[in-house]
Amino acid sequence: MKKPLTIPDEPQPRNITRADLVMTEGFGLEVDGRMKTVFPTLEAAQKRARDLKVEFPMLQVKVYDAAEKKLLELSPTE
Repeated sequence: MKKPLTIPDEPQPRNITRADLVMTEGFGLEVDGRMKTVFPTLEAAQKRARDLKVEFPMLQVKVYDAAEKKLLELSPTE
């Protein structure tokens, strides 16, 4: 026997990052010129960037510092 479909009373809020809004805090991960993910610390952003670069070496991965409004390149030795 099939169970009846239950619909929650309130829909779950979606965590949507809009591309047209400029970051004001944290560190963003830019992949091939597009912002993808926001991290609270520089170390976390750099670790994910290095992991992506190891897994997909053809990608152009940079870390964006929102406080200083600068893109940080990953050095090959990092």
